[in-house]
Amino acid sequence: MNNKNLWTAIGKALAVATVTLIVVVALAPGTSAANNYKALYKFTGGADGKDPESALILDAAGNLYGTTNAGGFYGCGAVFELAKNSDGSWTESVLYAFTGGNDGSGPFAGLVFDAYGNLYGTTGNGGDYGDGTAYELTPNSDGSWTESVLHSFNGNDGANPDRTLTFDGSGNLYGTGPSGGAYGHGVVFKLTPNGDGTWTDSTIHDFKGGRDGGQPQHGHLIFDAAGNLYGSTTGWFAGDGNGSVFELTPNADGTWTQTVLYYFRSEYYPFGTLTFDQAGSLYGTTQRGGEHGHGIAFKLTAGSNGKWKISVIHQFKGGKDGATPLAGLAFDTAGSLYGTTWNGGGGSCHDFLGGGCGTVFKLVPNTHGGWTKQMVHRFKGDPIGNPVGEVVLDAAGNLYATASDDGSDGLGGVFEITP
Repeated sequence: MNNKNLWTAIGKALAVATVTLIVVVALAPGTSAANNYKALYKFTGGADGKDPESALILDAAGNLYGTTNAGGFYGCGAVFELAKNSDGSWTESVLYAFTGGNDGSGPFAGLVFDAYGNLYGTTGNGGDYGDGTAYELTPNSDGSWTESVLHSFNGNDGANPDRTLTFDGSGNLYGTGPSGGAYGHGVVFKLTPNGDGTWTDSTIHDFKGGRDGGQPQHGHLIFDAAGNLYGSTTGWFAGDGNGSVFELTPNADGTWTQTVLYYFRSEYYPFGTLTFDQAGSLYGTTQRGGEHGHGIAFKLTAGSNGKWKISVIHQFKGGKDGATPLAGLAFDTAGSLYGTTWNGGGGSCHDFLGGGCGTVFKLVPNTHGGWTKQMVHRFKGDPIGNPVGEVVLDAAGNLYATASDDGSDGLGGVFEITP
């Protein structure tokens, strides 16, 4: 795994390329362990890709889609599908392999579907200016997919986008670039579809550093019911903290107003996606800090005065408890939260922030108003480890996610945990 991708993953012309490359590898059905964990697929590092670091998404049939930051036929990353077979095994197919040219390179971010089954994502590098792209993948009748570059970033409008894109109700896409922009500290951008199939890029916020924040990387933006956008930054500028949570409110004239809801200090680097509960509180994690220095899970609640207050719902202790949560949290239907830690747990994996291959954990609300942490799985490089992306749950409550590393060759894979 290329560790610098955890700090910053590295589009305005239209380029179209059709790919017919399909790489198929089927794993034999595995026997679920006592904790119902199963590695569904381990990447080989060849044409099938390697180093998956983003969240997965599901289609209506229960197939999984994701990206690998490296590997693929050209070594520049790939988009893949994992389809479930009737015998319980899964088949991996490469939908698109990036060439490293104007189609982009290094798709660190995950994917999002539109209503027609097209996939959208970003690459951290490549494109016309080398600063990354936003792209669309359209399925063809013969099973191949066509890639179209929606935008090539040039640095002035942001650079190195590594967050999953977010749709609004009108079909516009929103995302972030952790660097570039007017002040060099990153941007929030909007991509608007035009009637002729092209897209128009506009910057809706340029981060200034300092108390305005900077380096909005990993995770993705989320909307509330009123159309406001929420996200986080990881930058530490002018001694003003170690990241922030922000809100962007749309104005009648098409501009947006940014408000910082919370500055992190003793807890820092909120890498993962935020998530709302039904009451409008926000939940997330920080990669470092907290009482033990290994990160926290937190809740942000808006007060009657408009200020947001943080509540720490778990302090990661390192070791068997887990450490370094790089992904956000996901609710199940019962109101419990699932998440992962990149380190801790056990085993010996390729990492640089402390030992361990990572964990999957569950936070259950208790009768005292707090949360009780349960360990779901400790990775031991078995055969994968070091999960980075958020977990996704299907309708049956099965949990899926990617792991970026393992105890031997560091190629990563996909796992499932069933209730």
